[in-house]
Amino acid sequence: MFNETKTHEITVDVVIITIKDDALKVLLVKRTNEPFKGRWAIPGGFIRLSENLDEAALRVLKEKTNVDNIYLEQLYTFGDPLRRTDARVITCAYFALIREEDVDVFDSEDVTWHEIYNLPPLAFDHKEIIEYSLKRTRERLEMCPVAYQLLNEKFTLTEMQRAYELIMNKVLDKRNFRKKALASKGLRELSEYSKAKSKRPAKLYTFDEISLNSKRAHFISNKKKV
Repeated sequence: MFNETKTHEITVDVVIITIKDDALKVLLVKRTNEPFKGRWAIPGGFIRLSENLDEAALRVLKEKTNVDNIYLEQLYTFGDPLRRTDARVITCAYFALIREEDVDVFDSEDVTWHEIYNLPPLAFDHKEIIEYSLKRTRERLEMCPVAYQLLNEKFTLTEMQRAYELIMNKVLDKRNFRKKALASKGLRELSEYSKAKSKRPAKLYTFDEISLNSKRAHFISNKKKV
């Protein structure tokens, strides 16, 4: 069935997640070549001979979003021999949580955001990869507040709670959430308030640098203290 003398190829795929229009969304690109021509897929590409895995993932992210100041984590290596029908391809998947204000992506017929809970038919095993990235993000919420990577640098507790709700896909109790949020390591209250005109101004918060305590996690930040 297989030609055992043929070597495999290696790619990186990056699941790029943001909050846009009050929904958790993932960036997808439309394939222009077979297999799965016309299907939506996760941004990715083959690894160059001069790159290691992390360098390739950062390059793909930069090329697709023009962003390099993000939380990026190596997710998992997917290597089912039948994941592609045209070649033996192993992919190392990463995922990134990005603020909408930092994303330099213009929706088009070939590149656009899709709601993560309402995905179109995807190429290859990309649905499985996205679902795995969502699972990992939820696990990270138990370790540290990674959801802040989806928020503006200054945010209200209501905005923080909404980010958690979108990730968990459920409504959270406001009182309990605020109690836990205020106990979060790295959360800092500012002497500033939101400028919302239709609501009572709310206290603003920010996060100082956070350690993820994970050898598989890469936190790249040039964010200035506020």
